[in-house]
Amino acid sequence: MALTPRGAQTGAQGLALAYRDPAEPWQREAGWVKVMLEYIHGHYDAKLTPLSQGRFFGIISISAKGCDAMESRTAYTVVVADDEDELREAVCTMIPWQELGFRLVGSASNGLDALQLVEQHGPDLLLTDIRMPFISGIELARQVREVRPATHIAFLSGYDDFEYAQQAIRYNIISYMLKPLTVKGLREELQTIREKIDAHYAVFQAAVQREGQDPCGALLMALTLDEYADWEGSGQGEAYARQCGLLRGGEGRTAYAVMASTLLKGDGCSDTPPSFAASVDHLAAKYLRCMSFFVPGKVVSVLLGEPQELEESLYILADEISQMAGRVLGRPCRIGVSRAVNGLGALHNAYREAMEALRQGDRTEAGAQFIGDLEPAVKGGSLLCRRALEALDQHYMDPGLSLVSLSGMLDVSPNHLSACIKKYAGETFINTLIRKRMEAAQELLATSSLKVREIAGRCGYTDQHYFSYCFKKYSGESPNSMRRRLDAERTGEQA
Repeated sequence: MALTPRGAQTGAQGLALAYRDPAEPWQREAGWVKVMLEYIHGHYDAKLTPLSQGRFFGIISISAKGCDAMESRTAYTVVVADDEDELREAVCTMIPWQELGFRLVGSASNGLDALQLVEQHGPDLLLTDIRMPFISGIELARQVREVRPATHIAFLSGYDDFEYAQQAIRYNIISYMLKPLTVKGLREELQTIREKIDAHYAVFQAAVQREGQDPCGALLMALTLDEYADWEGSGQGEAYARQCGLLRGGEGRTAYAVMASTLLKGDGCSDTPPSFAASVDHLAAKYLRCMSFFVPGKVVSVLLGEPQELEESLYILADEISQMAGRVLGRPCRIGVSRAVNGLGALHNAYREAMEALRQGDRTEAGAQFIGDLEPAVKGGSLLCRRALEALDQHYMDPGLSLVSLSGMLDVSPNHLSACIKKYAGETFINTLIRKRMEAAQELLATSSLKVREIAGRCGYTDQHYFSYCFKKYSGESPNSMRRRLDAERTGEQA
Protein backbone atom coordinates (compact mmCIF):
# COMPACT_ATOMS: atom_id res chain seq x y z
CA MET A 1 0.00 0.00 0.00
CA ALA A 2 1.42 3.38 -0.94
CA LEU A 3 0.75 6.28 1.41
CA THR A 4 1.09 9.62 -0.37
CA PRO A 5 0.85 13.12 1.24
CA ARG A 6 -2.18 14.88 -0.21
CA GLY A 7 -1.92 18.60 0.39
CA ALA A 8 -2.59 18.59 4.15
CA GLN A 9 -0.37 20.23 6.71
CA THR A 10 1.15 18.55 9.71
CA GLY A 11 1.43 19.98 13.24
CA ALA A 12 -1.80 21.46 14.57
CA GLN A 13 -3.61 20.41 11.40
CA GLY A 14 -2.49 16.80 11.52
CA LEU A 15 -1.78 14.87 8.33
CA ALA A 16 -3.74 13.59 5.34
CA LEU A 17 -2.52 10.64 3.28
CA ALA A 18 -3.87 9.05 0.13
CA TYR A 19 -3.68 5.29 -0.21
CA ARG A 20 -3.71 3.27 -3.38
CA ASP A 21 -3.52 -0.34 -4.49
CA PRO A 22 -0.37 -2.21 -3.30
CA ALA A 23 2.35 -2.65 -5.89
CA GLU A 24 3.99 -5.77 -4.47
CA PRO A 25 2.32 -9.20 -4.64
CA TRP A 26 3.21 -9.96 -1.00
CA GLN A 27 1.27 -6.86 0.04
CA ARG A 28 -1.91 -8.22 -1.52
CA GLU A 29 -1.85 -11.39 0.54
CA ALA A 30 -4.20 -12.00 3.48
CA GLY A 31 -6.04 -8.68 3.13
CA TRP A 32 -2.87 -6.72 3.82
CA VAL A 33 -4.41 -3.35 2.85
CA LYS A 34 -7.38 -3.88 5.12
CA VAL A 35 -5.16 -4.92 8.01
CA MET A 36 -2.87 -1.91 7.56
CA LEU A 37 -5.78 0.53 7.44
CA GLU A 38 -7.38 -0.98 10.55
CA TYR A 39 -4.02 -0.74 12.32
CA ILE A 40 -3.58 2.96 11.42
CA HIS A 41 -7.20 3.72 12.30
CA GLY A 42 -6.92 2.06 15.70
CA HIS A 43 -3.59 3.53 16.77
CA TYR A 44 -3.37 7.04 15.33
CA ASP A 45 -6.76 8.68 15.79
CA ALA A 46 -7.37 8.40 12.04
CA LYS A 47 -10.47 8.71 9.87
CA LEU A 48 -10.78 6.76 6.62
CA THR A 49 -12.61 8.35 3.67
CA PRO A 50 -13.09 6.03 0.65
CA LEU A 51 -12.59 7.54 -2.81
CA SER A 52 -12.80 6.31 -6.37
CA GLN A 53 -10.72 8.93 -8.14
CA GLY A 54 -7.98 7.72 -10.46
CA ARG A 55 -5.41 5.49 -8.87
CA PHE A 56 -6.25 6.54 -5.28
CA PHE A 57 -8.76 4.58 -3.21
CA GLY A 58 -9.14 6.81 -0.17
CA ILE A 59 -7.90 9.43 2.23
CA ILE A 60 -6.51 8.76 5.71
CA SER A 61 -6.88 11.84 7.95
CA ILE A 62 -4.65 11.67 11.03
CA SER A 63 -4.97 14.20 13.86
CA ALA A 64 -2.00 16.04 15.36
CA LYS A 65 -2.20 13.74 18.38
CA GLY A 66 -2.13 10.76 16.06
CA CYS A 67 0.90 12.16 14.22
CA ASP A 68 2.82 12.41 17.49
CA ALA A 69 1.88 8.84 18.37
CA MET A 70 2.87 7.62 14.93
CA GLU A 71 6.28 9.29 15.10
CA SER A 72 7.11 7.90 18.55
CA ARG A 73 5.68 4.43 18.01
CA THR A 74 6.82 3.63 14.47
CA ALA A 75 10.39 4.94 14.40
CA TYR A 76 12.00 1.53 14.03
CA THR A 77 15.36 1.21 15.80
CA VAL A 78 18.41 0.04 13.81
CA VAL A 79 21.86 -1.34 14.57
CA VAL A 80 24.41 -1.32 11.71
CA ALA A 81 27.32 -3.79 11.66
CA ASP A 82 30.11 -3.89 9.07
CA ASP A 83 33.88 -4.34 9.40
CA GLU A 84 34.57 -1.90 6.54
CA ASP A 85 34.91 1.38 8.44
CA GLU A 86 34.27 3.68 5.49
CA LEU A 87 31.19 1.79 4.37
CA ARG A 88 29.79 1.58 7.90
CA GLU A 89 30.30 5.30 8.48
CA ALA A 90 28.75 6.11 5.10
CA VAL A 91 25.67 4.02 5.88
CA CYS A 92 25.34 5.61 9.33
CA THR A 93 25.76 9.21 8.18
CA MET A 94 24.43 9.37 4.61
CA ILE A 95 21.15 7.50 5.01
CA PRO A 96 18.26 9.81 6.09
CA TRP A 97 17.14 7.43 8.82
CA GLN A 98 14.47 9.64 10.33
CA GLU A 99 12.98 10.45 6.95
CA LEU A 100 12.68 6.72 6.22
CA GLY A 101 11.07 6.04 9.59
CA PHE A 102 14.10 4.57 11.37
CA ARG A 103 16.26 5.60 14.33
CA LEU A 104 19.92 4.55 14.41
CA VAL A 105 20.82 3.38 17.94
CA GLY A 106 24.30 1.95 17.39
CA SER A 107 26.95 0.64 15.02
CA ALA A 108 29.57 -2.09 15.33
CA SER A 109 32.67 -3.20 13.46
CA ASN A 110 32.31 -6.88 14.33
CA GLY A 111 29.74 -9.49 15.28
CA LEU A 112 30.55 -9.52 19.00
CA ASP A 113 29.86 -5.79 19.43
CA ALA A 114 26.75 -6.11 17.26
CA LEU A 115 25.39 -8.89 19.47
CA GLN A 116 25.97 -6.81 22.60
CA LEU A 117 24.16 -3.87 20.99
CA VAL A 118 21.21 -6.13 20.13
CA GLU A 119 21.04 -7.29 23.75
CA GLN A 120 21.27 -3.71 24.99
CA HIS A 121 18.81 -2.01 22.64
CA GLY A 122 16.54 -4.79 21.32
CA PRO A 123 16.41 -3.12 17.87
CA ASP A 124 13.69 -3.69 15.28
CA LEU A 125 16.32 -4.11 12.55
CA LEU A 126 19.92 -5.33 12.41
CA LEU A 127 21.66 -4.35 9.16
CA THR A 128 24.82 -6.45 8.99
CA ASP A 129 27.54 -7.61 6.64
CA ILE A 130 27.34 -11.37 6.16
CA ARG A 131 31.11 -11.88 6.45
CA MET A 132 32.79 -10.19 9.39
CA PRO A 133 35.70 -10.99 11.71
CA PHE A 134 35.21 -13.01 14.89
CA ILE A 135 31.50 -13.81 14.38
CA SER A 136 30.14 -14.21 10.84
CA GLY A 137 26.83 -12.68 9.85
CA ILE A 138 25.21 -16.13 9.74
CA GLU A 139 26.45 -17.00 13.25
CA LEU A 140 25.39 -13.56 14.44
CA ALA A 141 21.90 -14.17 13.03
CA ARG A 142 21.72 -17.49 14.89
CA GLN A 143 22.76 -15.91 18.19
CA VAL A 144 20.45 -12.91 17.71
CA ARG A 145 17.56 -15.31 17.17
CA GLU A 146 18.34 -16.86 20.56
CA VAL A 147 18.35 -13.58 22.51
CA ARG A 148 16.08 -11.30 20.44
CA PRO A 149 13.97 -13.27 17.93
CA ALA A 150 11.73 -10.22 17.32
CA THR A 151 14.66 -8.38 15.68
CA HIS A 152 14.56 -8.40 11.87
CA ILE A 153 17.87 -8.95 10.09
CA ALA A 154 19.00 -7.58 6.73
CA PHE A 155 22.24 -8.88 5.20
CA LEU A 156 24.77 -6.96 3.15
CA SER A 157 27.01 -9.27 1.15
CA GLY A 158 29.80 -9.00 -1.39
CA TYR A 159 29.07 -12.57 -2.49
CA ASP A 160 26.23 -13.80 -4.63
CA ASP A 161 26.43 -17.05 -2.69
CA PHE A 162 23.46 -19.41 -2.91
CA GLU A 163 24.56 -21.37 0.16
CA TYR A 164 24.68 -18.19 2.24
CA ALA A 165 21.29 -17.16 0.91
CA GLN A 166 19.86 -20.54 1.92
CA GLN A 167 21.19 -20.15 5.46
CA ALA A 168 19.76 -16.64 5.56
CA ILE A 169 16.29 -18.04 4.85
CA ARG A 170 16.64 -20.38 7.86
CA TYR A 171 16.95 -17.38 10.17
CA ASN A 172 13.99 -15.41 8.77
CA ILE A 173 16.14 -12.75 7.14
CA ILE A 174 14.04 -9.86 5.85
CA SER A 175 16.46 -8.73 3.10
CA TYR A 176 19.61 -9.96 1.32
CA MET A 177 21.47 -7.16 -0.48
CA LEU A 178 24.54 -7.50 -2.69
CA LYS A 179 27.47 -5.07 -2.58
CA PRO A 180 28.40 -2.68 -4.03
CA LEU A 181 25.26 -0.83 -3.05
CA THR A 182 24.62 2.83 -3.75
CA VAL A 183 23.04 5.16 -1.20
CA LYS A 184 20.03 5.39 -3.52
CA GLY A 185 19.78 1.62 -3.76
CA LEU A 186 20.10 1.13 0.00
CA ARG A 187 17.54 3.83 0.63
CA GLU A 188 15.05 2.13 -1.69
CA GLU A 189 15.68 -1.24 -0.04
CA LEU A 190 15.18 0.29 3.41
CA GLN A 191 11.82 1.63 2.25
CA THR A 192 10.85 -1.90 1.23
CA ILE A 193 12.11 -3.27 4.56
CA ARG A 194 10.07 -0.62 6.35
CA GLU A 195 6.93 -1.72 4.54
CA LYS A 196 7.59 -5.36 5.38
CA ILE A 197 8.07 -4.58 9.08
CA ASP A 198 4.93 -2.44 8.99
CA ALA A 199 3.03 -5.37 7.52
CA HIS A 200 4.46 -7.90 9.97
CA TYR A 201 3.62 -5.75 12.99
CA ALA A 202 0.21 -4.81 11.62
CA VAL A 203 -0.79 -8.42 10.99
CA PHE A 204 0.34 -9.34 14.52
CA GLN A 205 -1.59 -6.43 16.00
CA ALA A 206 -4.73 -6.69 13.90
CA ALA A 207 -4.83 -10.44 13.32
CA VAL A 208 -8.37 -11.64 12.77
CA GLN A 209 -9.69 -14.75 14.43
CA ARG A 210 -10.49 -17.55 11.99
CA GLU A 211 -14.16 -17.71 11.17
CA GLY A 212 -15.76 -20.88 12.44
CA GLN A 213 -13.71 -23.73 13.84
CA ASP A 214 -12.01 -26.37 11.75
CA PRO A 215 -12.38 -30.01 12.82
CA CYS A 216 -8.71 -30.21 13.78
CA GLY A 217 -9.00 -27.25 16.15
CA ALA A 218 -12.17 -28.66 17.70
CA LEU A 219 -10.46 -31.98 18.40
CA LEU A 220 -7.41 -30.32 19.93
CA MET A 221 -9.56 -28.08 22.12
CA ALA A 222 -11.43 -31.10 23.44
CA LEU A 223 -8.27 -33.11 24.09
CA THR A 224 -6.58 -30.17 25.79
CA LEU A 225 -9.35 -28.86 28.03
CA ASP A 226 -11.48 -31.92 28.69
CA GLU A 227 -10.05 -34.01 31.51
CA TYR A 228 -12.38 -36.85 30.55
CA ALA A 229 -11.78 -36.84 26.80
CA ASP A 230 -11.92 -40.49 25.67
CA TRP A 231 -8.82 -41.04 23.60
CA GLU A 232 -6.92 -44.09 24.80
CA GLY A 233 -7.92 -47.15 22.88
CA SER A 234 -10.32 -45.22 20.69
CA GLY A 235 -9.83 -46.35 17.13
CA GLN A 236 -12.36 -43.81 15.95
CA GLY A 237 -10.49 -40.94 17.64
CA GLU A 238 -7.15 -42.06 16.18
CA ALA A 239 -8.62 -42.35 12.70
CA TYR A 240 -10.11 -38.86 13.02
CA ALA A 241 -6.78 -37.46 14.20
CA ARG A 242 -5.01 -38.98 11.20
CA GLN A 243 -7.63 -37.52 8.90
CA CYS A 244 -6.99 -34.08 10.42
CA GLY A 245 -3.23 -34.51 10.02
CA LEU A 246 -2.48 -34.63 13.75
CA LEU A 247 -0.94 -38.07 13.46
CA ARG A 248 1.52 -38.79 10.67
CA GLY A 249 2.98 -42.20 10.09
CA GLY A 250 2.79 -43.21 13.73
CA GLU A 251 2.10 -41.19 16.83
CA GLY A 252 5.67 -41.49 18.14
CA ARG A 253 7.05 -39.33 15.33
CA THR A 254 5.26 -36.20 16.49
CA ALA A 255 5.80 -34.36 19.76
CA TYR A 256 3.31 -31.93 21.26
CA ALA A 257 3.49 -29.07 23.76
CA VAL A 258 0.89 -26.70 25.20
CA MET A 259 1.48 -22.98 25.68
CA ALA A 260 -0.80 -20.59 27.59
CA SER A 261 -0.40 -16.85 26.86
CA THR A 262 -2.02 -13.84 28.51
CA LEU A 263 -1.76 -10.10 27.86
CA LEU A 264 -1.63 -7.97 31.00
CA LYS A 265 -3.00 -4.59 32.00
CA GLY A 266 -1.02 -2.18 34.14
CA ASP A 267 -2.36 -3.73 37.35
CA GLY A 268 -1.25 -7.21 36.27
CA CYS A 269 -4.75 -8.47 35.49
CA SER A 270 -5.38 -10.33 32.27
CA ASP A 271 -6.84 -8.41 29.35
CA THR A 272 -6.46 -10.84 26.47
CA PRO A 273 -8.72 -10.39 23.42
CA PRO A 274 -9.89 -13.42 21.40
CA SER A 275 -7.98 -12.12 18.35
CA PHE A 276 -4.67 -12.70 20.14
CA ALA A 277 -5.01 -16.39 19.22
CA ALA A 278 -4.53 -15.46 15.56
CA SER A 279 -1.52 -13.28 16.48
CA VAL A 280 0.14 -16.24 18.20
CA ASP A 281 -0.56 -18.53 15.24
CA HIS A 282 0.90 -15.91 12.89
CA LEU A 283 4.26 -15.95 14.71
CA ALA A 284 4.31 -19.69 15.40
CA ALA A 285 3.87 -20.56 11.73
CA LYS A 286 7.55 -19.65 11.15
CA TYR A 287 8.70 -22.41 13.48
CA LEU A 288 6.09 -25.09 14.15
CA ARG A 289 2.61 -26.26 13.37
CA CYS A 290 0.37 -24.44 15.83
CA MET A 291 -3.33 -24.26 16.59
CA SER A 292 -4.51 -21.70 19.13
CA PHE A 293 -7.89 -21.03 20.66
CA PHE A 294 -9.22 -18.45 23.09
CA VAL A 295 -10.27 -19.29 26.61
CA PRO A 296 -11.43 -16.37 28.80
CA GLY A 297 -8.31 -14.64 30.11
CA LYS A 298 -5.80 -16.45 27.92
CA VAL A 299 -4.91 -18.04 24.61
CA VAL A 300 -4.10 -21.76 24.64
CA SER A 301 -1.86 -23.08 21.86
CA VAL A 302 -1.07 -26.67 20.90
CA LEU A 303 2.28 -26.93 19.10
CA LEU A 304 3.28 -29.90 16.97
CA GLY A 305 6.61 -30.90 15.44
CA GLU A 306 9.43 -33.38 15.32
CA PRO A 307 10.82 -33.81 18.87
CA GLN A 308 14.12 -32.01 18.19
CA GLU A 309 12.40 -29.31 16.16
CA LEU A 310 9.90 -28.72 18.96
CA GLU A 311 12.62 -28.52 21.61
CA GLU A 312 14.74 -26.04 19.61
CA SER A 313 11.88 -23.78 18.57
CA LEU A 314 9.75 -23.51 21.71
CA TYR A 315 12.17 -21.21 23.55
CA ILE A 316 12.62 -18.90 20.57
CA LEU A 317 8.88 -18.72 19.85
CA ALA A 318 7.95 -17.95 23.47
CA ASP A 319 10.50 -15.13 23.56
CA GLU A 320 9.32 -13.70 20.25
CA ILE A 321 5.67 -13.64 21.29
CA SER A 322 6.54 -11.80 24.51
CA GLN A 323 8.85 -9.35 22.71
CA MET A 324 6.35 -8.65 19.92
CA ALA A 325 3.53 -8.06 22.41
CA GLY A 326 5.68 -5.48 24.19
CA ARG A 327 6.93 -3.80 21.01
CA VAL A 328 3.78 -3.82 18.88
CA LEU A 329 0.93 -3.90 21.38
CA GLY A 330 2.70 -2.04 24.18
CA ARG A 331 1.50 -4.74 26.58
CA PRO A 332 3.38 -7.19 28.80
CA CYS A 333 2.73 -10.82 27.89
CA ARG A 334 3.17 -13.78 30.26
CA ILE A 335 3.54 -17.27 28.85
CA GLY A 336 3.47 -20.70 30.46
CA VAL A 337 4.85 -23.71 28.57
CA SER A 338 4.47 -27.42 29.28
CA ARG A 339 6.92 -30.24 28.79
CA ALA A 340 6.84 -31.97 25.43
CA VAL A 341 4.58 -35.03 25.29
CA ASN A 342 4.49 -37.85 22.75
CA GLY A 343 0.76 -38.50 22.44
CA LEU A 344 -2.49 -36.62 21.95
CA GLY A 345 -3.89 -38.34 25.02
CA ALA A 346 -1.38 -36.42 27.18
CA LEU A 347 -2.50 -32.96 26.04
CA HIS A 348 -4.71 -32.32 29.06
CA ASN A 349 -1.84 -32.97 31.47
CA ALA A 350 0.34 -30.72 29.31
CA TYR A 351 -2.31 -27.99 29.56
CA ARG A 352 -2.29 -28.28 33.35
CA GLU A 353 1.52 -27.92 33.31
CA ALA A 354 1.33 -24.82 31.10
CA MET A 355 -1.20 -23.23 33.46
CA GLU A 356 0.91 -24.09 36.49
CA ALA A 357 3.94 -22.47 34.84
CA LEU A 358 1.87 -19.40 33.90
CA ARG A 359 0.84 -18.87 37.53
CA GLN A 360 4.38 -18.99 38.93
CA GLY A 361 6.56 -16.01 39.78
CA ASP A 362 5.65 -12.33 39.60
CA ARG A 363 2.41 -12.28 37.61
CA THR A 364 2.90 -8.65 36.60
CA GLU A 365 6.18 -9.35 34.74
CA ALA A 366 6.39 -10.21 31.06
CA GLY A 367 8.24 -13.31 29.88
CA ALA A 368 7.98 -17.07 29.49
CA GLN A 369 7.93 -19.67 32.24
CA PHE A 370 8.61 -23.31 31.39
CA ILE A 371 7.29 -25.98 33.73
CA GLY A 372 10.70 -27.65 33.68
CA ASP A 373 12.19 -24.51 35.24
CA LEU A 374 10.03 -24.70 38.35
CA GLU A 375 11.09 -27.97 39.93
CA PRO A 376 13.10 -28.46 42.05
CA ALA A 377 13.96 -25.26 43.94
CA VAL A 378 17.54 -25.25 42.59
CA LYS A 379 16.09 -24.25 39.21
CA GLY A 380 15.02 -20.80 40.35
CA GLY A 381 16.07 -17.55 41.97
CA SER A 382 19.49 -16.63 43.28
CA LEU A 383 20.37 -20.30 43.74
CA LEU A 384 20.07 -20.94 40.01
CA CYS A 385 22.19 -17.86 39.31
CA ARG A 386 24.86 -19.15 41.70
CA ARG A 387 24.82 -22.56 40.01
CA ALA A 388 25.15 -20.85 36.61
CA LEU A 389 28.16 -18.81 37.77
CA GLU A 390 29.76 -21.95 39.21
CA ALA A 391 29.22 -23.72 35.86
CA LEU A 392 30.80 -20.75 34.08
CA ASP A 393 33.83 -21.08 36.37
CA GLN A 394 34.19 -24.71 35.27
CA HIS A 395 33.44 -24.35 31.54
CA TYR A 396 34.45 -20.81 30.46
CA MET A 397 37.44 -22.29 28.62
CA ASP A 398 35.10 -24.18 26.27
CA PRO A 399 34.90 -22.20 22.97
CA GLY A 400 31.43 -23.65 22.32
CA LEU A 401 29.90 -22.49 25.59
CA SER A 402 26.64 -20.61 24.97
CA LEU A 403 23.46 -19.72 26.78
CA VAL A 404 21.76 -22.74 25.21
CA SER A 405 24.52 -25.20 26.17
CA LEU A 406 24.73 -23.81 29.71
CA SER A 407 20.96 -24.07 30.15
CA GLY A 408 21.21 -27.69 29.01
CA MET A 409 23.77 -28.42 31.75
CA LEU A 410 21.46 -26.91 34.37
CA ASP A 411 18.29 -28.48 32.92
CA VAL A 412 16.41 -25.20 32.55
CA SER A 413 15.21 -23.20 29.56
CA PRO A 414 17.51 -20.56 27.99
CA ASN A 415 14.76 -17.95 28.56
CA HIS A 416 14.61 -18.66 32.28
CA LEU A 417 18.38 -18.82 32.73
CA SER A 418 18.95 -15.56 30.82
CA ALA A 419 16.38 -13.69 32.92
CA CYS A 420 17.76 -15.18 36.15
CA ILE A 421 21.38 -14.19 35.40
CA LYS A 422 20.35 -10.67 34.42
CA LYS A 423 18.23 -10.25 37.56
CA TYR A 424 20.65 -11.63 40.14
CA ALA A 425 24.07 -11.02 38.52
CA GLY A 426 23.11 -7.61 37.15
CA GLU A 427 24.34 -8.23 33.59
CA THR A 428 23.58 -10.36 30.55
CA PHE A 429 24.93 -13.86 30.01
CA ILE A 430 27.27 -12.68 27.23
CA ASN A 431 28.78 -9.93 29.38
CA THR A 432 29.08 -12.31 32.34
CA LEU A 433 30.96 -14.85 30.20
CA ILE A 434 33.27 -12.20 28.71
CA ARG A 435 34.05 -10.82 32.18
CA LYS A 436 34.91 -14.29 33.48
CA ARG A 437 37.19 -15.01 30.52
CA MET A 438 38.92 -11.64 30.77
CA GLU A 439 39.54 -12.01 34.51
CA ALA A 440 41.07 -15.45 33.88
CA ALA A 441 43.24 -14.00 31.09
CA GLN A 442 44.46 -11.18 33.33
CA GLU A 443 45.40 -13.71 36.00
CA LEU A 444 47.36 -15.85 33.50
CA LEU A 445 49.16 -12.80 32.11
CA ALA A 446 50.20 -11.80 35.62
CA THR A 447 51.24 -15.20 36.94
CA SER A 448 52.47 -17.27 33.99
CA SER A 449 54.88 -17.11 31.08
CA LEU A 450 52.36 -18.56 28.63
CA LYS A 451 52.22 -16.99 25.19
CA VAL A 452 49.20 -14.86 24.33
CA ARG A 453 48.01 -17.53 21.89
CA GLU A 454 48.08 -20.14 24.65
CA ILE A 455 46.25 -17.87 27.10
CA ALA A 456 43.59 -17.23 24.47
CA GLY A 457 43.04 -20.98 24.09
CA ARG A 458 42.78 -21.49 27.84
CA CYS A 459 40.14 -18.78 28.04
CA GLY A 460 37.83 -20.18 25.35
CA TYR A 461 39.09 -18.31 22.26
CA THR A 462 40.22 -20.11 19.12
CA ASP A 463 41.22 -16.85 17.38
CA GLN A 464 44.09 -14.92 19.00
CA HIS A 465 43.11 -11.68 17.23
CA TYR A 466 39.54 -11.97 18.50
CA PHE A 467 40.87 -12.59 22.01
CA SER A 468 43.18 -9.57 21.83
CA TYR A 469 40.32 -7.39 20.60
CA CYS A 470 38.05 -8.49 23.46
CA PHE A 471 40.85 -8.10 25.99
CA LYS A 472 41.70 -4.54 24.93
CA LYS A 473 38.04 -3.57 24.90
CA TYR A 474 37.58 -4.95 28.42
CA SER A 475 40.91 -3.93 30.00
CA GLY A 476 41.80 -0.78 28.08
CA GLU A 477 45.14 -2.21 26.92
CA SER A 478 46.35 -5.14 24.84
CA PRO A 479 47.56 -8.40 26.45
CA ASN A 480 51.20 -7.63 25.54
CA SER A 481 50.93 -4.08 26.91
CA MET A 482 49.53 -5.35 30.18
CA ARG A 483 52.28 -7.94 30.50
CA ARG A 484 55.00 -5.30 29.84
CA ARG A 485 53.42 -2.96 32.36
CA LEU A 486 53.23 -5.68 35.03
CA ASP A 487 56.85 -6.73 34.36
CA ALA A 488 57.98 -3.09 34.67
CA GLU A 489 56.09 -2.68 37.94
CA ARG A 490 57.69 -5.82 39.38
CA THR A 491 61.16 -4.68 38.26
CA GLY A 492 60.62 -1.31 39.91
CA GLU A 493 59.54 -2.91 43.16
CA GLN A 494 62.65 -5.11 43.18
CA ALA A 495 64.90 -2.11 42.58
